[in-house]
Amino acid sequence: MGFFQSIQKPGFKAAQAKNSHIHQEVVKTTTDPRKTQSPTPFAQRLNNRPPHKNQAPKQNATKATPSPRPRAQNPQKRAASTPQRFDSDSDDDDVSDHDLNIANKRVRRSSDPVPDLTRQIRSRKAFSEEDGGKFSMVHASDIATLSKPTAYKAAFPDDPQAIEVHLQYPSASQREKYELVIPIKNDDFKSLEDIREVMETIINNYLPSADAAAIENDSTGLIRRLKRAVERRAGHEYADFVQEWNDTLVDFRKDGTISKAIDEWKGVDLKLLERILTQTYSRTVSPRVQMLRQYQNGTDDVYGELLPKFVSIILKKDTKMKSDQIFVDLGSGVGNCVLQAALEIGCESWGCEKMNNACDLAELQEQEFNARCRLWGLSVGDIHLERGDFLKNPAILKVLQKADVILVNSQAFAPALSEDLTNLFLDLKEGAKVVSLKSFVPHGNKISESNVHAAYNQLSVVKKTYYSACVSWTDAPGAYFVSTKDSSMVKDFYEKRR
Repeated sequence: MGFFQSIQKPGFKAAQAKNSHIHQEVVKTTTDPRKTQSPTPFAQRLNNRPPHKNQAPKQNATKATPSPRPRAQNPQKRAASTPQRFDSDSDDDDVSDHDLNIANKRVRRSSDPVPDLTRQIRSRKAFSEEDGGKFSMVHASDIATLSKPTAYKAAFPDDPQAIEVHLQYPSASQREKYELVIPIKNDDFKSLEDIREVMETIINNYLPSADAAAIENDSTGLIRRLKRAVERRAGHEYADFVQEWNDTLVDFRKDGTISKAIDEWKGVDLKLLERILTQTYSRTVSPRVQMLRQYQNGTDDVYGELLPKFVSIILKKDTKMKSDQIFVDLGSGVGNCVLQAALEIGCESWGCEKMNNACDLAELQEQEFNARCRLWGLSVGDIHLERGDFLKNPAILKVLQKADVILVNSQAFAPALSEDLTNLFLDLKEGAKVVSLKSFVPHGNKISESNVHAAYNQLSVVKKTYYSACVSWTDAPGAYFVSTKDSSMVKDFYEKRR
């Protein structure tokens, strides 16, 4: 099941990567590619290895030269004070589709305009074999199995029993178990599709271009042979190709190719990030998604998610977060934004949620997410998930005083709650940023004698627009606001009165 697919409106496909256009308005206040090469190309390694069962030895695999693979596409906040003037705050915010496509092709190699040099992306523990690489996780075979006969059937019906394969990830950790089954209902978990997407994500992010091209060769590549095995319903041949993948990936890990690739990254690619979040969600939330359908509109507890592309824009472009900073999500739901910040930025990441069902799912997600990141060989920032009212939770009130970025999915918040939150922001440090879907500052507000003590006068604001594939509840555009704690506006007001 696709990322958040079960909680989106019919026809909305969040998993599809669409170009994101961000329009910005500044509300001004007045006081009145990675370049790695493998020592031995993939195709040559396979030619040097004895052929697998049911597979003829490959001939001249390196002669084919596929066209370059498109690079992963990259996706992409509040008003204060007196006479409002709206200007574009940069020349590059309204960007053409062509320009976005050009930029997106580069993102796999360098996803950050200003790299975070203090960020350690590779997990040293994940590449260590000292503990045998064993840990608790939800295997694909735990959710897609013939033991659920009303939900799944054998992918290769000529085989009397479902075939089980173990899939290698980039790290030295354990392999994931899959039963080769297919869902009876189209929107349930698809094991064969997940295997293919894992392989393609690893190829695009972890392997040198020459080896990646050999694996993806349209005639002789491993991905193509896997597809042919499915078409021929040759289950054991498919299993042999998975084992071939495993052996090759282990070779890449042992000779340092994978570690070198990760160490040269400038950031975590959005497509890789989405794959990890999707795997986590599909193994924890999707089987229990009915728990999220018990909340009603008209209250502060309506459930909805900001999607990964949108969150990435907020973290990297709007707030320019770094790994030594602190992220807080107020009303964090099942924890998706908290997990994303911990992986994409590597920062300390906090969330607070008061709906018990969402909290239960968030805790399941955190455990599975940490396991998934270890499989993929990636380090994450410290994650803290709190239960209860974020206006009263002691840990949240304390961390807000040192937080750098606060996310508030305030789409359904009542005015009273928004006002309480605004007062809470008085304790933020100077320069802290608050990202919200509703402005905390009244439209047309001017600092005056009558409102000078209002908390919202200490927030300077940029209004922006998100477009498609950004939120779970609609595919239509909407506004969001980036507010910065800035008490100088009130000080300027008093200075001018002298």
